[in-house]
Amino acid sequence: MIKEELIIELHNINAIKFGEFKLKSGIMSPIYLDIRVIISYPKLLQSVVALMWKKISDQHFDLICGVPYTALPIATVMSVEHNVPMVMRRKEVKEYGLKKAIEGNFQPDQNVLVVEDLVTSGSSVFETIAPLEHEGLKVTDIVVLIDREQGGRQHISKKGYNLHSVFTISEMLTVLEAEGKLNDAMVQNVQQFIKGNQV
Repeated sequence: MIKEELIIELHNINAIKFGEFKLKSGIMSPIYLDIRVIISYPKLLQSVVALMWKKISDQHFDLICGVPYTALPIATVMSVEHNVPMVMRRKEVKEYGLKKAIEGNFQPDQNVLVVEDLVTSGSSVFETIAPLEHEGLKVTDIVVLIDREQGGRQHISKKGYNLHSVFTISEMLTVLEAEGKLNDAMVQNVQQFIKGNQV
């Protein structure tokens, strides 16, 4: 599947919604990306993984780690299809047992590819990188499906990491408008929202 087809498919399954949505930050957004829904569409999930893998297949890494929770299925399929071992970051570290923050088998100095569905500010990516590096693992590259173009790429780059994205919000709007799925007013509304809400 090519990128343009994937964007249309994501719109068809309501992973990309337009209207008025309250975000976690409390601000109202004309666009909402609900990538979690791809777990119900195995073929589409495989297409997402294929395009993300294409972005980073020439990079060196020993392990894969998905940012919990949305990216876990993506990272799992990537791990299985390409035979690259996976580790998992716990969102909540248990107060009993081994009290591990990172699950799986790994050695210090191994390089970990961080997988995320989308990036806005980069904060969820950093929340996953910190415990990985605390365990002596190295992170150089992050792969995401969508760059929301709200400052995340710059924040990630400033900290010395490389962000690889399959597509940006701008590319997505161009494809959906060309397909007649969006009118010009909504495109401008989303573009103004993105420009006015840099993080």
